[in-house]
Amino acid sequence: MRRTVGIIALVLSGSVGYAVGEKCQRPMEYDVAAIDAYIGCHVKDRGIPGLSVAIVRDGKVALEKGYGKASIAAGAPVTPEALFAVGSVTKQFTSACILLLAGEGKLSVTDPVSQYLPGLTRAGDITLLDLMNHVSGYPDFYPLDFVDRRLVAPIAADQLARRYATGALDFEPGARYSYSNTGFIILGLVVEKVSGQPFGQFLQERILTPLGMTHSAFEPENPGPGLATGYTSFGLAPWKPAVYEARGWMGAAGALWASPSDLARWDLALMTGKVLEPAQYALMTTPRRLGEGRTTAYGCGLDVTEPRGITVLSHGGAVSGFLAENTMIPATRSALVLLTNCEDSTSLSKLNDALLTLLMPPAQPVPRVAGPPAAEVAKELFAQLQAGRVDRARLGEEFGIYLTPERVRDASGQLKRWGQPKSVEVVRMSERGGMETARLRMVFKSGVLRVLMRRTPDGLVQELLVERE
Repeated sequence: MRRTVGIIALVLSGSVGYAVGEKCQRPMEYDVAAIDAYIGCHVKDRGIPGLSVAIVRDGKVALEKGYGKASIAAGAPVTPEALFAVGSVTKQFTSACILLLAGEGKLSVTDPVSQYLPGLTRAGDITLLDLMNHVSGYPDFYPLDFVDRRLVAPIAADQLARRYATGALDFEPGARYSYSNTGFIILGLVVEKVSGQPFGQFLQERILTPLGMTHSAFEPENPGPGLATGYTSFGLAPWKPAVYEARGWMGAAGALWASPSDLARWDLALMTGKVLEPAQYALMTTPRRLGEGRTTAYGCGLDVTEPRGITVLSHGGAVSGFLAENTMIPATRSALVLLTNCEDSTSLSKLNDALLTLLMPPAQPVPRVAGPPAAEVAKELFAQLQAGRVDRARLGEEFGIYLTPERVRDASGQLKRWGQPKSVEVVRMSERGGMETARLRMVFKSGVLRVLMRRTPDGLVQELLVERE
C-alpha cells in the first residue's frame, strides 16, 4: 500500500516512540549493484527464506538472481533456475490461451459460457470475457488465505466448476467486479473443449515451449527436482513447510510454476507482440467498463493502471507457501518479477514498490535548483524550526508569510523533542509546478519522519511538509 503525504504544512500530532522501520539502504536511482545489495539486505533483515528476482530494463535482462534458501532443511540456495509457484500470475497465461484461440477464429470472447458448459448457473448470460474480467458473479472458491479442509483432497476441474458455479451468483453478471478463481477454472475447461487437449498440454505447446520457457511447469509433481519449498507461519511463529493445495484446485487459476527469468521472457514477448495479435493484446490490456462510466482497472488476467499517465500491467500471486509479483511497463519494455517461498506479503509489497519506482520513467525532468542539495537544506530548516528561529531569506514569499511566529513556536515545541536526526535520506525527486519536489526520510532515535520539500530554481523553499512514518 502506498502512502500519500497530506496537503498540510506540519503534521505533528500524537505520541512518538516507535521502532525505526528501514534498516537497508534503499537505492535512490537505478543502479544494479545498489539494487542487488538492497535486495540481499532486505531478505536478511526480514528473515525471508528465499527470494528470486528478475529485472528487465529497456528490453534487456539487467538482473536475475536468487537470494536465501530454496529449502531451509536441505540448505539449498535459491538459484535463478529454481521454480516457484506463481499462483494467480497464471491467469494472464490462461487469458492468453483463450485469446490465441479467439485470434484463430476457434471461439469468440463474447461466446456465452453455455456454449461450452451449459449446466452452469446463468451460463447463457455470462461470456468468456466476463470470466476473464472477473465480472461473472460466480462465487470465488478460494477467498481465504489458508488451506482449509476442502483443499487437501484432489479435485477434477469439471467437478470444481459444478460445485461452485451451479448455485446462486454473487451479483448480476457484468454489474460489478469481484475476483473469482472459479471463473478461471471454467476458462481452463473451455480451452480443453475447444483445443481437444488438456489445458497444461495446450499451455506448454502454444506458449511455454515457443517462448523457450524451459524453467516453467504446469501442475508439476510437488515436491520435485528444481522446485522451491514453500513456507508458512501463523502469529509470527518460525517458518514451517507449507501444506499445499491438492492437485486440481489451482489449475488454470493458479497452478503454474516458473523461474523469474522465464516470466521475464514471457513479459518481453507479450509486450512486443510475440504472443498475441494487436487486437487480442489490446483487449487483454483494456480495463473492463461497467455501467455509469465505471471501470475496474482490470483487463484479462492483468491489473491495468496508469500512475503518472504511464501504463503499468501487473498481477500478484498467492498460493500456500508462495507469493509472486509480476509487473510490466510496456512504454519502456521494462519488467520486474519477484518470487518468494513464504507468505510475508508486506515485505514483498514493500520491495516491489521500491524497485518499481526505479524502473518507472520520470513524468517530468526535475528542475535544477541553486544552492545546497535537498537533504542538506531540509535538515537545516528542520533544525531552525526546532530552535524556533527560521532564516526567512531562504523561504519563498508565501511560505514565509504562512510561517507566522505562532506556527513556528508551535512547531518548535513538537519538533525539538525528536533531537538530531541520525540520517536524512532523499527517497524520491520529482517535478511539480516548475519546482523541485523532494521526498525525504529523517531517521531519529525515537522514530522516523517523512518530509516533503518544494524549492524553486532560485533555491527558495516554497513548502515544507512533515509527518510521522
